Amino acid sequence: MAEERPLLRHLAGRLGIEDGYHSALDQRWVATSDATREALVTAMGSDGSTESAAASSLARLGDAPVQDDAARERCLDVRERLGGHLAFGLWCNLYSIRSGRNRGFGHLGDLARLVRRAAEEGAAFVGVNPLHAVLNRSGRFCPYTPVSRLFRNPLYLEPEAIPEWASCPEAQRAAESPAHRDRLEALRAADRLAPAEAEALLDELLRPLHVRFLEAGSEARHEAFAAHRAAEGIALERFATFQALADHFEAWGGERDWRTWPADFRDPEAAGVRAFRRERADAIAYHAWIQFELDGQLEGVAREARDAGLAIGLYADLALGSSGGGSDTWSWPGLFARGATVGAPPDGFSRAGQDWGFPPLDPRALQADDYRYWRALLEANLRHVGALRIDHALGLRRLFWIPEGASPRSGAYVRYPEAGLLRLLARASRRHGALVIAEDLGTVPEGFSEEIQARGLLCSRVLLFERDEDGFRPACAWPEACLATANTHDLPPLAALAGEKDLLLRRRVGQIPDDASLEALRVARREDRRALRDRLLREGLWRAADACEGDDVALAAAVTAFLCATPAGLVGISLDDLAGEDEPINLPGVPADRHPSWIRRMRTPLERLFSEPRARRILAAVPATRRFP
Repeated sequence: MAEERPLLRHLAGRLGIEDGYHSALDQRWVATSDATREALVTAMGSDGSTESAAASSLARLGDAPVQDDAARERCLDVRERLGGHLAFGLWCNLYSIRSGRNRGFGHLGDLARLVRRAAEEGAAFVGVNPLHAVLNRSGRFCPYTPVSRLFRNPLYLEPEAIPEWASCPEAQRAAESPAHRDRLEALRAADRLAPAEAEALLDELLRPLHVRFLEAGSEARHEAFAAHRAAEGIALERFATFQALADHFEAWGGERDWRTWPADFRDPEAAGVRAFRRERADAIAYHAWIQFELDGQLEGVAREARDAGLAIGLYADLALGSSGGGSDTWSWPGLFARGATVGAPPDGFSRAGQDWGFPPLDPRALQADDYRYWRALLEANLRHVGALRIDHALGLRRLFWIPEGASPRSGAYVRYPEAGLLRLLARASRRHGALVIAEDLGTVPEGFSEEIQARGLLCSRVLLFERDEDGFRPACAWPEACLATANTHDLPPLAALAGEKDLLLRRRVGQIPDDASLEALRVARREDRRALRDRLLREGLWRAADACEGDDVALAAAVTAFLCATPAGLVGISLDDLAGEDEPINLPGVPADRHPSWIRRMRTPLERLFSEPRARRILAAVPATRRFP
């Protein structure tokens, strides 16, 4: 069969579609089928339906390669930034934080308070989930499938910190009304986020605050807004226009997905959109102002971090892709492939593979546009932070594309212009004085982790994955240029390892198919605990007298001490682990109708968290050598 379509194979190769990959399940070679090649070639805007069509497509491509041969300019590395000092920090899902001051959704005011508390503990950084703008709707909220990776979610705003709050009686009256307060208290008391309700409630305050800004804001404030809007340019104008259009169509019973809008609104420069800009300039200005306020509040948190003495400050998280119906795909037409989605092949984590549901960037279109979108992403996400984590950084080299409607088993890897992407990343890293952390977990291409470390990036090392045939690797075997953590947002918190609550949850929602599989995982969980205690015992970090079998606090403290004993430049401690959360924030691959991932809120309020015995015991395990005065 392979010999029947040689020109299709050649065309696919020129477009970066790889011939196959070694399965993470059994290391067998999984060859790319011609049907997959044809579908992905079409998604990239070329025609490979026949050999004649493939020949014509090849002729139109010319000689420009997908990959370039850029020289190596390294990212700022951890030794340069910290002078050889080892460090630790905290990382959190900001939206999940419970506090007496937020609105049922952790905001930048909470982050400021967390920054100050982390500094008191001698931490060097506080990491957060992506703060990107997302669809704040029930069943569809996900920080890693954003509407835009260039702009932020309004729900992170602290309305009381907006300068006009003190002089805006309309906003204050709205906040004090019985109906508003009742809804607010319900959001604060809930165990799950209600993003749509939180957004509607926040809007009741932001609308009068915006009017107050327009009518009574200081000249300096107006000048700052105008300067911000001009600096952000067309990217902000298109995002704000998209948000205003989405509000408009949703108000009339439609969707916020531009692919469902009338044809004259599906392109940012269509006649209908131009008319909307003229007629609804106030609505567009409102969304631009929200982004201005978000940027100002985040800048304030970064300043707090510096003033408090955090050696690195904030570390931000950059999601891998953007929603197919969101602002980025609407604002940058031609840059995203149509007819394919991004995911992962079958592996030990998900034996059916994963389809993440968002469209891939077309690598040739990205390169032909001189990486404008990548440059914009780096500028937007490095501003105000001292480190940037790149989720699924394997995408710098290749991404797993799945033909639309097909199973992940039918996908194929597509190469990206790694050298060009890394060159621009290194320049941005040095320009902003920021470290870059690459999440290099999953089916890692050969040599990738070594290459990114040679470029000055820190790799990711997660306790549960750091093992070999002899069990968990010793602390001395971990690399220096890494961020070491006990888990990730896709893994259960440490408290779950002491029990089986997460396994029972996975069985209940169908991720574990039957009771026999559940029992096998229970056995594996007990073996994991035994192997982990053995490693901690050999490292001198665990004694039989320290705790009984079910004491997850002792285990969490010993794990923290172990991570801190590695040569890793950075150690990250999860806020969920400090609080003893035992439910995963995300169950990858499980649809929202079976389990609502991402919306679990923390049980312990931020005001109380650091005084709790569990948190005190875990933080006491961090040695003085990793603390900053």
